Amino acid sequence: MEPQVSVVIPAYNEETHILRTLSSLSFSVTNQAVEIIVVDNNSTDRTIEFVEGTGVTLLREMRQGVKHARNTGLQHAKGKFILNADADSIYSPYWIDRMTLPLRDHKVACTYGSFAFFSEKKGARFAYFLYESLGDLYKIFNGRKNHAMYVYGCSSGYRKSDGLTVEGYEHPEGANEDGYLALKLNQRFGELKRVKGWKSLVWTSDRKLQQEGGLVSALLNRAKNLTRK
Repeated sequence: MEPQVSVVIPAYNEETHILRTLSSLSFSVTNQAVEIIVVDNNSTDRTIEFVEGTGVTLLREMRQGVKHARNTGLQHAKGKFILNADADSIYSPYWIDRMTLPLRDHKVACTYGSFAFFSEKKGARFAYFLYESLGDLYKIFNGRKNHAMYVYGCSSGYRKSDGLTVEGYEHPEGANEDGYLALKLNQRFGELKRVKGWKSLVWTSDRKLQQEGGLVSALLNRAKNLTRK
């Protein structure tokens, strides 16, 4: 049976996280045929070895960068629907259906879900809860005028044919590849739909926050953006 849904996961040096992510997806509850594609982007650790041992589809993209990895996944995917996932996230068993079923309505061009941070450090969850709550307030103040800025690679979906029509993840310098694709889909094919509820919630690593300099720096950056509105 040809897959109806392709879950595409870019991976660069993800030996610490990738098996946890794939394990969570293996518990998916769905009647749809699903393929999982990991696109390795020149990993130098044991990512490839670990992925090969799981039996999921493994592709290799030698051009460095998430944009190239996601485009390769899009081009090789067999499913009608593409779901973006990250290699450091944990997925609900209901995530696949919750993210794809709205796409059967052709007025909906792209879906995006909520996510929460987890940390390997004990005691960090309450601080992240406050950070996520501030993010929800930011969306209220922003009025959701630009939904595309809330579309992230850890949890979003669209129709493959639409993604190919708008040249996938190609984007101007300085833009976010996931958000820019959502913007193109919105302008060409229809609305962006936020999928709410715990069944679609994704838990994602806090390492991107750490790369911003930690939670305090991320909060200050968010506050600056809020005051500019």
